[in-house]
Amino acid sequence: MPEKNQSASNREIVIADGYASFLADLKDRVRKARFRAALSVNRELILLYWQIGRGIAEKQRNSAWGAKVIARLAKDLKSEFPEMKGFSPRNLIYMQTFAQAYASEEFLQQFAAQIPWFHNCLILDKISNQQEREWYIRKTIENGWSRAVLVVQIESGLSRRQGMALTNFSHTLPEPQSDLAQQVLKDPYSFDFLGIGEASSERELEHSLILHVRKFLLELGVGFAFVGQQYHLEVAEQDFYIDLLFYHLKLRCYVVIELKAVEFQPEFAGKINFYLSAVDELLRHPDDMPSIGIILCKNKNKIVAEYSLRDTNRPIGVSSYQLTESLPEALSGSLPSIEQLESELKVLPADK
Repeated sequence: MPEKNQSASNREIVIADGYASFLADLKDRVRKARFRAALSVNRELILLYWQIGRGIAEKQRNSAWGAKVIARLAKDLKSEFPEMKGFSPRNLIYMQTFAQAYASEEFLQQFAAQIPWFHNCLILDKISNQQEREWYIRKTIENGWSRAVLVVQIESGLSRRQGMALTNFSHTLPEPQSDLAQQVLKDPYSFDFLGIGEASSERELEHSLILHVRKFLLELGVGFAFVGQQYHLEVAEQDFYIDLLFYHLKLRCYVVIELKAVEFQPEFAGKINFYLSAVDELLRHPDDMPSIGIILCKNKNKIVAEYSLRDTNRPIGVSSYQLTESLPEALSGSLPSIEQLESELKVLPADK
């Protein structure tokens, strides 16, 4: 009996001394230290590869080294360092290409060395434009993309679509919120993964997006948290239903999406303006930023859309969407879950 009392007493002391919070803090410190160590190892490895690649490039330029010399170099390095797997002839050629693509060691340290080596190889393989390469490196760091997700983003032409939606954000949102919101939107959105035809109705499109909500969230981008489909609002004892309602964790605001399986019409702006007013009145927290509306249409006339948004005081964007073939099966199981997409933002400061 005394032993049981002693045990209970020990538990009380543990709780009283804040053991649980102390342990949680230590676990967090260990995880962060392990992450920093892994990042440091990756950085040092990529710096080494860059230096090797630069040396090979110089030798090829000044001493006319050919493929046979590369093969011999790979063999000798593997013999000396059998535990290292990065010294194949193919990888040595990647190192050379990598060093030639990123001549600035400052850029290398700040950006290219912050992502895994095979991410860098993928970008070198698929993209020839230097500015575009650097854009995908920065976005990979920002969003923590896996290789599979990076492939999807490159093949969907994300760099040419990001920030291209027609909006009125510059005069309806304060800076820097307006710039950030602009970069969140795309034009066009790619719904390749739906596998439905161009003649699909709005309800079919909406239903398919919800069935594939994980891939839909990936296309929308990091930060979108799904709130509801046909989200009910009651205004003056009348019922209204928003096609899709999201909350953006980084923008700190609700995002109302209206789907239209036809070309943009001016009256669409009036309808979503009403929804934004209702959401701000009924759902918005005092700490939230103004809600944003996105009208997703089959296509749009730019001038008509500009006129429709010009004098609207609510932040609205107009984008088109594309329906083509479905994604390769090899990628279907590699896309991140909703929880993974949302958790990526938990490590970001709230004011960014």
